[in-house]
Amino acid sequence: MDLRLSEEQRAVRETFAALFRKEATPARVRIAESSGLDMSLWRRFSEMEALGIGVASDCGGAGGGLLDLALAAEEAGRRLAPIPVAETAAAARLLGRLGEKELIGPVLTGSTIVSLATGPGPVEKQLLVDGAIADGVLAVEGSSLLYVTRPAGLARTPRPNFGGLALARWPDGCERRGLAEGDSARTMFANALDEVRVLRAAALIGLATEAVRIGSEYAKVRHAFGQPIAMYQAVAHPFADAVAALDGAQLLIQKACWALDSGRPDGPALASMAFVFAAETAYQAAGHSLHVHGGYGFMEEYDIQLYYRRAKAWAVAFADPRRELLTLADRRFGPVSTGGH
Repeated sequence: MDLRLSEEQRAVRETFAALFRKEATPARVRIAESSGLDMSLWRRFSEMEALGIGVASDCGGAGGGLLDLALAAEEAGRRLAPIPVAETAAAARLLGRLGEKELIGPVLTGSTIVSLATGPGPVEKQLLVDGAIADGVLAVEGSSLLYVTRPAGLARTPRPNFGGLALARWPDGCERRGLAEGDSARTMFANALDEVRVLRAAALIGLATEAVRIGSEYAKVRHAFGQPIAMYQAVAHPFADAVAALDGAQLLIQKACWALDSGRPDGPALASMAFVFAAETAYQAAGHSLHVHGGYGFMEEYDIQLYYRRAKAWAVAFADPRRELLTLADRRFGPVSTGGH
């Protein structure tokens, strides 16, 4: 297993780094907080055929792998890009696997936003991550994999939240279209959710990396008792711990991408590991960076509070990382027996 990035993958990273550095500025992130979407950035993202990176070429995609998408997600996270990435990319790959060429066409061009439900069950019973902006949602109900259409006239206003996410609920009675049935349908949906785990982990690592940079740069110029606060161990050592954890998280994400794309049995467990570790690392890194700023860190004028809020919100919008540990335990050791012995 060689986890080094190829020349093409490095080019993918550099391309999206340049896009988000230019188009996802802190000012635009702030503007998009009320809607959960920067439409101009979404158009630019779609024009670059980003959603088709991981879709097979016979369905109009580029035929890339999950790691290519993770690299794009990491750069989006680094700049807090106010566009949907994880669920929409996984949904596009799922439509590609299903051979739904009619549905996937407008998804790849960005004219239709399709997301994933965060778990099995009726869409109407869930708080949808992209509910305020999605035109359709892929979901599993019973043994059916469905395409659920956004109700006409439903307001595109997200529920207020600290993460600038497009959270919303849909009313009962949404129109449904069956795409697949049986165990294979449930398995495909579960695989798509594992891809979301990995892509959200990648975005959180990008977020944490930039939060560490912001905090460490501030620590170099903020003085106390005649020297930069970066000289104090209580400030410097947690940053060093964060950098080491981020390196480990990146390797874990890359291994999870490889395992899922290879169909290895440990892929789902690695996806859960990546999500949990990235969520914990991002929250700790952003939290330390914010506290290094002192009271300034909590002020809206400082960018670090944008990172701190999203470090928590981006993870729990998909799954509570603490409960995800139970999922991981089941995947590694099997469900707990309910028998008497």
